[in-house]
Amino acid sequence: MVVLTGHSLTLDGMKRLLFEREKVSASSESWKKVEESRKAVEQIVQENRVVYGITTGFGKFSDVLIDPENVEELQLNLIHSHACGVGEPFPELASRAMLVLRANALLKGYSGVRKVVIERLLEFVNKEIHPIVPQQGSLGASGDLAPLSHLVLPLLGEGEVFYKGKRVEALDAMSQEGIFPITLTAKEGLALINGTQAMTAMGVIAYLEAEKLAFQSEAIAAITMEGLKGIIDAFDEDVHIARGYPEQIAVAKRMREFLEGSKLITKQGDIRVQDAYSLRCIPQVHGATWQTLNYVKEKLEIEINAATDNPLIFDGGKKVISGGNFHGQPIAFAMDFLGIAIAELANISERRIERLVNPQLNDLPPFLSAEPGLQSGAMIMQYCAASLVSENKTLAHPASVDSIPSSANQEDHVSMGTIGSRHAYQIIQNTRRVIAIEFICASQAAEIRGKEKMAPATRDIFEQGRKRVPFIDKDRVFSKDIEEATTWLKTEFSPTKKKVIFEVEK
Repeated sequence: MVVLTGHSLTLDGMKRLLFEREKVSASSESWKKVEESRKAVEQIVQENRVVYGITTGFGKFSDVLIDPENVEELQLNLIHSHACGVGEPFPELASRAMLVLRANALLKGYSGVRKVVIERLLEFVNKEIHPIVPQQGSLGASGDLAPLSHLVLPLLGEGEVFYKGKRVEALDAMSQEGIFPITLTAKEGLALINGTQAMTAMGVIAYLEAEKLAFQSEAIAAITMEGLKGIIDAFDEDVHIARGYPEQIAVAKRMREFLEGSKLITKQGDIRVQDAYSLRCIPQVHGATWQTLNYVKEKLEIEINAATDNPLIFDGGKKVISGGNFHGQPIAFAMDFLGIAIAELANISERRIERLVNPQLNDLPPFLSAEPGLQSGAMIMQYCAASLVSENKTLAHPASVDSIPSSANQEDHVSMGTIGSRHAYQIIQNTRRVIAIEFICASQAAEIRGKEKMAPATRDIFEQGRKRVPFIDKDRVFSKDIEEATTWLKTEFSPTKKKVIFEVEK
């Protein structure tokens, strides 16, 4: 059980909620803050005070006063009018993450919603009722208004949800679980949609997948080192301490441990004096990606515990301030940075693939083919990797450098962070396929050299992968092999050597 407090949620907790489907609850202390904040909203309505989003319209309509008897209609109109997302839905995991993150933000006690609203969010998580949320339509400032409106619709008994592996009407799923729709009252609609939870949810999933992929890329690069008889000296600890980046030092250490006991690696001067950069600079390039991952993790762990709606209520309602915590710029930058960093893992991986298949760059059979000429071997797998790398380069163009004014220029600068998070996620999917191709080629090369000569750690990984992708003794439909290896990386891959392989030194 993950207990939400509004300030202590971690990426590890999100991992358990998303991938292990743990249940969620709220702390008693957070409920007290929620109740105090709600009393403040009710007092504002009762006194007919002019407060944005409670007794006024929204955006450019912030100067339009709303009669107290119309507050429920105001909130419903807000959700209906803002639910204009388009395109394919976010992955179901992202919808689940949005529910959790929205609940955690509201539990901070600055938003003024009733307890029942948060309880319903948590109930959806625990019953695994995940709203259908279209991916496109958010500017990433004023919050993720369109996506989060679609997240809210099922709470009202409207819209569609993922439920028991199917896409169904929300009311049908709720009826099966004995859950009744709620009616939103003063400020609640605004509090639910004025936030960064769509981009942050995608960011959390992207980060968790990227972290796993970064470890995997090192393990597979180690097999490539064996397939190409790479020079181990480049990973000597003194080299990396001399530069000083902790992440680079850690990657070099893991590479040494992966390759410990290998009879396929070489020393300087045995075959050649230096390796190409795609081998020699693995710690420098992969280490820089780890630097980025550490930055992204830090920003995400702040954002998943942030109050991002507007206005925020302080001091029991004595201070109600319209600010801009809904602006997604911190996450927009982080997502663009994440996409660029993971794209580089694919970039350097593809160069290693080229060295594995190009007979002008190695002493292996051309394109690792069993019968060069009659059979093409891995030739077109390299084409596929090159195409994915090129696509990543277009996806890695930063979304955060763009802004289009909205709401009659009231909202005149926006982050486009949700676009950045979606692109980062797609880059990760592409990169996983590139690394899957590297695994296929590296394993083929290592087996040609003699798998019995591999290091214990790389041999273990090799044997795991061979259950999915057999030795290439003749041409076959390699698309199937690529997808098999990709699925293995996403769901099963598990290096078993020393624990340090999984850890990034602090």
